[in-house]
Amino acid sequence: MRTAIGLLAALLPLAAGAQDGIDSGSTGWIMTSSALVLFMSLPGLALFYGGLVRAKNVLSVLMQCFAIVCVVSILWFICGYSLAFAPGNGFIGGLSKAFFADVAEGSMSGAIPETAFAMFQLTFACITPALIVGGFAERMRFPAMLLFSVLWLFAVYLPVCHWVWAADGWLFARGLIDFAGGTVVHVTAGVAALVAALVLRPRTGFAQTPMMPHNLTMTVTGAGMLWVGWFGFNGGSALAADGNAAMAILCTHLSASAGAAMWGAIEWLKYGKPSALGVVTGMVAGLGTITPAAGVVGPGGALIIGLIAGFVCFNATHALKHALKVDDSLDVFPVHGVGGMLGTFAAGIFAATGLGVFSGQGYAEGVGMGGQIGVQLLGIAAVGGWTAAWTWGLLKLVGLLTPLRATAEEETTGLDTTQHNERGYDLQTL
Repeated sequence: MRTAIGLLAALLPLAAGAQDGIDSGSTGWIMTSSALVLFMSLPGLALFYGGLVRAKNVLSVLMQCFAIVCVVSILWFICGYSLAFAPGNGFIGGLSKAFFADVAEGSMSGAIPETAFAMFQLTFACITPALIVGGFAERMRFPAMLLFSVLWLFAVYLPVCHWVWAADGWLFARGLIDFAGGTVVHVTAGVAALVAALVLRPRTGFAQTPMMPHNLTMTVTGAGMLWVGWFGFNGGSALAADGNAAMAILCTHLSASAGAAMWGAIEWLKYGKPSALGVVTGMVAGLGTITPAAGVVGPGGALIIGLIAGFVCFNATHALKHALKVDDSLDVFPVHGVGGMLGTFAAGIFAATGLGVFSGQGYAEGVGMGGQIGVQLLGIAAVGGWTAAWTWGLLKLVGLLTPLRATAEEETTGLDTTQHNERGYDLQTL
């Protein structure tokens, strides 16, 4: 995606008459991919998260995901797309595309309409702050969540998106491999969720009172939607209906399957039985970890990445919750954050040619494995550090403007009632 976006960004100002050169197949695929990625957020992620919380908080999670998609979509139109992809400097885009200026029906991004490219990227901007919800689920007040998400979009997501995927982004210029969002989506969301969990502190009763998922059927359903939607997430990042997109989808599927199998196998050996929650969490770990590498590695590399993802993310999840006692409610950092970092690093290895069945597409001219791994580590460190600093600062700022965390009484009652005056379930015995 990194290389493709850079080439497309250089072609953004093409005249309306260029629509005569439209690639209808690629355009149809990107439009379909946009729908698939939106499907990941609504209802996929919302149901996945909703089933993991307690019954008294299910609506609050669904509402948070829904509200984020709506607000981010409007902000993307106003100036988000421009700040992410319009020409600017190495750190942020300009405002030449604000309010979709010059993004008309006939304007093109290479062989696809610019509107298709902008809409596809919009869905990425929506799901990233929605992922963070899992880090503070069941304890952050709705007004604070909404304000934080808006500020975080501008301070973290848009700059990092520009760094990695815009033609003049400084990490793009250094050759960072991030095909579909290992750093832009998963590292930013994972690190932000960890910082939020630390700032808001654990839920009342954490590590003392069982906080079991209230509806695993809902979670497994949402997980299936995420798996299907991820084909558009990674396959669409090729920005064309071609062999690269097909390979990305194949690698995505293999990694997800391997991550689920590894997580389930570890549970089976450790606890005597595999769990549905473990298998779907391993699947998500495999998906998140292959994301930065999906279009640059071969199927053998994807299988290995998925297996490693299941093993590493399983242990990271247990270490964070049980050893470090950090209440990242829905395991965003150990699954998405650790997975994104692991996949970004692995892309620097498995993109190499000459690895037999594991071969990828190769590095840029004059760059060896050592140099590429160095760039990958730089990207992880820069994105992770920037995200952590800004997330901490924004949460402190939001806390000064409006109460950040629900009171103990509100938390006990549940956010569905205290924040929205509704209940997810209203079943009465007749």
